[in-house]
Amino acid sequence: MAIGTIGTGLDIPTLVAQLVAKEREPQENQINAAGTAASAKLSAIATLTSGMTNLQTTLTSLMKNADKPAFKATTVTDSNFSASIDTSDGAASAAAGTHQVEVKSLAQGQKLSSKGFAKDTVVGDGTLTLKYGETTLDVTIKEDSKLSDIAAAINKAAGGKGVTASVITADDGQHLVLSATDTGLAGAITVSTSGGNGGLADLTYDGTAGSGMTQTVEPKDAVVIVDGFTRTSSSNTISDIVPGVNLTLTKAGTEAGKTQTLTIARDNTSLKTDMAAFVAAYNAMNSALKSSSAYNTSTNTASALTGDAMVRGLQQQLRSQFSTNINALKDMGVTMAADGTLTLDSAKMETAIGKNPDAVSKLFGAEGSIGKSMDSLIKSNLDKETGTLTQRKNSLDKQIKDLESRLDALDARMEKVSDRYTKQFTAMETLVTQMQTTSDSLTQALAKKTSS
Repeated sequence: MAIGTIGTGLDIPTLVAQLVAKEREPQENQINAAGTAASAKLSAIATLTSGMTNLQTTLTSLMKNADKPAFKATTVTDSNFSASIDTSDGAASAAAGTHQVEVKSLAQGQKLSSKGFAKDTVVGDGTLTLKYGETTLDVTIKEDSKLSDIAAAINKAAGGKGVTASVITADDGQHLVLSATDTGLAGAITVSTSGGNGGLADLTYDGTAGSGMTQTVEPKDAVVIVDGFTRTSSSNTISDIVPGVNLTLTKAGTEAGKTQTLTIARDNTSLKTDMAAFVAAYNAMNSALKSSSAYNTSTNTASALTGDAMVRGLQQQLRSQFSTNINALKDMGVTMAADGTLTLDSAKMETAIGKNPDAVSKLFGAEGSIGKSMDSLIKSNLDKETGTLTQRKNSLDKQIKDLESRLDALDARMEKVSDRYTKQFTAMETLVTQMQTTSDSLTQALAKKTSS
């Protein structure tokens, strides 16, 4: 018979499991409670870290635009040019003001055309040498080449730079057309030939009337006058006559001396967007700090970080960034409610910048009274090595790992307790069984003796 079915009749496995569970329960509950609290704190720290990171992102953008304001360029209706602010790295900074612009002429690229050839006529062979700008291009023309073969050879050698070749079919035959890819005099093309059978002589051009090809479009430089200063350019886009502004000439003026107005003005659109994003991020952070440390008096329920000194300190530090600049912020359209929530009046901010263009930079620039100190505060919390939030997270991670180790150790101890109880009850069951067997033997012996 199996143990547990004779003797005392005890269900040893069930009894052992109940005893072990009873002994395990207080220790396990203590560890699990600590783990639940640590996990809740870790989740709250993650929320605060996310909020602080978002606040840092919005502050960084705000600081950048506060120190380097944006501008916009506007022109009159039907202007002979367009204008845009140059935002590329290294570009000169634009400045607010007006400029009088007169477009005298536009830059245009040269075009050359050969005489008309009968379709599929073999033109000649040898070497065509094309020169434009600082480039000299030698193109080998094979025997029995037609205009289409010559155009293909030129395009292959040029690779789309400096010159392109095409064949145009007109009433008088096929023409080889060379087009300068660069406008202005700097892109002008000359063509000479050497070697071969002499047939390529009809495709030469040296700028004289006796050339084989004819100039159909003359290369011209653009000429523009800005505030009385004349500028000649091989391109219709000029980036350095008005600091920080790209001018694109679109058509030449028809009336000499007539100017058109270019206006450069502050563009606070991005700055106001950045400020709104920063205010929203600050309010979200302020809300996260409150909810993580709140205490519900109705239910007597604490939050994960209720009473936490780090949270109280961070709340005070963030609010102090604004309390010392409250009047300047109010002038800027930023107000703080009693609960620490910020509100932005964009229209008031626009007006304030108009009156004092440096106001935002003095508050939120890299060296601003709020920007500099808040940037330092955020970094002191988010630093990957020494940050307050980082260290708290690391501490909680370690605590949770320690609790997991304690659970593993508890499992090992309880397994030993289970083995001990099982051995003890098994020994007891064996002893009882032996005693029952002895008792049965004695009873049978006495019964026989009485019978005899």
